[in-house]
Amino acid sequence: MDIRHFDRIGNGGLDFTELGFGTAPLGNLYRAISDEEAHLVLEAAWETGSRYYDTAPLYGLGLSETRLNRFLRGKKRDDYVLSTKVGRLLKVCAPEERTGIGKFFDTPSRREVYDYTYDGVMRSFEASLERLGVDRIDILFAHDLDIFNHGSQEALQEKLDELMRSGYYALLSLRDQGVIKAFGAGVNEWQPCQWMAERGDFDLFLLAGRYTLLEQEALETFLPLCEQRGIGIVLGGPYNSGILATGAVPGAYYNYDTAPQEILNRVARIEAVCQRHGVRLIEAALRFPLKHPQVVSVIPGGQSVEQVKSNRQILDARIPAGLWAELKAEELMRQDAPTE
Repeated sequence: MDIRHFDRIGNGGLDFTELGFGTAPLGNLYRAISDEEAHLVLEAAWETGSRYYDTAPLYGLGLSETRLNRFLRGKKRDDYVLSTKVGRLLKVCAPEERTGIGKFFDTPSRREVYDYTYDGVMRSFEASLERLGVDRIDILFAHDLDIFNHGSQEALQEKLDELMRSGYYALLSLRDQGVIKAFGAGVNEWQPCQWMAERGDFDLFLLAGRYTLLEQEALETFLPLCEQRGIGIVLGGPYNSGILATGAVPGAYYNYDTAPQEILNRVARIEAVCQRHGVRLIEAALRFPLKHPQVVSVIPGGQSVEQVKSNRQILDARIPAGLWAELKAEELMRQDAPTE
């Protein structure tokens, strides 16, 4: 698997495999799996060549990190890149009060408390080190600074201000001391990422679903800014929650909800172009983000061994240049989207 070396500030940097592994599904997202199943999935990801693993306290309310603990104990620390998130502290609570009921299943009884302060970042970092059982974490992402999670622009702005006023300096200190290699934010929207990039010295953003075969609005201003400042992008959600994997089928998911008709129509047109070039939609969707020079890794995740192995096969598919050209000609892709 190809490696993308990233070293923005001259501290030795990090080597990302083009295909990373997002561990939200291992936190029993949408359905519960056993510890053994989770371990087999992680081993399968390793066997495919993936060496970048992303997790977060939110994923299974600590479960994803503790499952990674078992897996990583058998690996040499220099053989992989590891990122987790800050911005949420997990508090013990009654089972009926736990975060993520109906989304995460069979998890510890914990409730999230948003905290983007200096102390909150440090406490979250220390707790993740314990759950993961490692002696260092390579990247810390401030998690879910977006309207999707905070509900309104006003509420989001309050949290962004808290981060830049306080927690940002914890991240900066950890990086400057060499405790972590890089920091950034893991977000569902590109606009807050641009706001942060304009105000701080961020290295990487984990952007979920906002630069895909279906959506390229981030090319307007955000991705050019990343190019100017050498900021890397980890691309999560390359299938826009499912529709770029399943195609425009009834009930297809887009952005965690049932896809509206206009999205179904657009995806159907994209898929028709793919078919004319002998390419599966899912293959074009996984490869497309990696065409952008700032994207260091794509992390589709997976909850079964079969899904993980399939991701590698999908990544290895050959995509003819004519496919991208026709998508642009049909105005199904932005003209300025990198495709070389």
